Amino acid sequence: MVITEVLARNAEEYPNDVALIEINPDVTETRRVTWKEYGLVESGSPVAFRREITWRVFDEKANRCANLLLARGIKKGDKVGILLMNCLEWLPLYFGILKTGALAVPLNYRYDSDEIKYCVELADVDVLFFGSEFIGRVEKICDEINRVKFLFFVGDNCPTFAENYLHLAANYSSAAPDIKLTEEDFAAIYFSSGTTGFPKAILHKHRSLMHSCKVEMNHHGQTRKDVFLCIPPLYHTGAKMHWFGSLLSASKAVILKGTKPSQILKAVSDEGCTIVWLLVPWAQDILDAIERGEVSLSDYKVSQWRLMHIGAQPVPPSLVKRWRTVFPNHEYDTNYGLSESIGPGCVHLGIGNYDKVGAIGKAGYGWETRIVDENGNDVVKGEVGELAVKGPGVMTCYYKDEKATEEVLKDGWLFTGDMAEEDKDGFIFLVDRKKDVIITGGENIYPVQIEDFIRSNDSVKDVAVIGLPDHRLGEITCAIIEVKEGKTLTEDDVNEFCRELPRYKRPKKIIFAKVPRNPTGKIEKPKLREKYCGESLVEAQIRG
Repeated sequence: MVITEVLARNAEEYPNDVALIEINPDVTETRRVTWKEYGLVESGSPVAFRREITWRVFDEKANRCANLLLARGIKKGDKVGILLMNCLEWLPLYFGILKTGALAVPLNYRYDSDEIKYCVELADVDVLFFGSEFIGRVEKICDEINRVKFLFFVGDNCPTFAENYLHLAANYSSAAPDIKLTEEDFAAIYFSSGTTGFPKAILHKHRSLMHSCKVEMNHHGQTRKDVFLCIPPLYHTGAKMHWFGSLLSASKAVILKGTKPSQILKAVSDEGCTIVWLLVPWAQDILDAIERGEVSLSDYKVSQWRLMHIGAQPVPPSLVKRWRTVFPNHEYDTNYGLSESIGPGCVHLGIGNYDKVGAIGKAGYGWETRIVDENGNDVVKGEVGELAVKGPGVMTCYYKDEKATEEVLKDGWLFTGDMAEEDKDGFIFLVDRKKDVIITGGENIYPVQIEDFIRSNDSVKDVAVIGLPDHRLGEITCAIIEVKEGKTLTEDDVNEFCRELPRYKRPKKIIFAKVPRNPTGKIEKPKLREKYCGESLVEAQIRG
């Protein structure tokens, strides 16, 4: 079975059950309430914007998307990009693309125009769906991305350089297209980053997507009674692959476009959510808001909330201890994964293993793990080595990058680039990262991109960007800047200069000091981390 068949099954067996709900707390609407007894209609008070679709409508929307693409000549093996904020249209588009046999190519909504262009060209994207938030960015490059045959706008007020997808799709059949798919067909391209900081295109087959469904349900036991609250962006494997458990169990999911503690708790309460996946900053914010008295749990219905699972960055044990004090009846799980291993679950802590909080856990359902030395040999238990994983969810390759593929895929094993050790009970702890990627609030930041930008300042001789431990975000970006002799540079100067960078890439801390390099010219970032952190990030997290 392939994942599109799961959607079709849900539509056939549970056509009128709600599949997806979208809530946007920052947008309000006034509902009109009808009093049937008297036939009166009166204006309701403003409430958060909310939409929902059933499994049948979900499948029909996917079919209309597929039939439109097929009519435009899109065929098996073509690539279709999705550049949208979380919304009710996101997943039907994704499945519509898959139903044609084409590959879905989700794009990070934080990409600027140049990054969008780079990824679209790298992945050979033929069609691009985009939303209103990206009109300016897409317009800037629309004449340069010549391979893209069609630009489909998803939303109101379609720009002149694109076509209105919602109007077009309404004219196409809601019947499933006759395209045969197998688990060995290519399904999607996701993006990661190599040591250069430029995104790599990660190619996955349908078997990867299907395996992630099975992993999620096996780990967290979803049933049709569960309601999953999805907050992270759907372009990321983490959010979507956790939702795959809802797909396989035919259970309801809520897409929440808001991260404030009150918004999360209200969604849990109003929609009866039973499973919530949180990033560390959101969990910290909820606990802090409760402790400060800004929100009161007595105002919300949370008794049905059974599972909080968390991941995307190291989880401080102190956070879990606090959480279990406030929510003593919650089950808890930590998930580890990479886009190269189709997101979360290749390693997971496992519900109930509270005595091992701080570990990322053991091999997940259908997965194997090894910790190896620089020669690829297994290390002795308790020694540090590189974590490698193997299973049905491992990527096929880095698309159009054979050299990079050979560096990380060896005999079916994916070498993660993360350094780890295994305790006597078989639980794996991350020790440090081989790669210099900084994880802040669950998002990857690539230091070389920031370094290259800061180096363009005439007063800068050298610069190194590292991650510093942060209570809320896990890590923050720190720029160590070496100023040219005879030049002056202040922190305010650097902050003003970096205003040209997207906000999330701007350094949160600036240090003026010499940047150490080894004899081959590489920045010695371990020395900088030792000097300015005092200990590795994961050591700090484990210490709690």
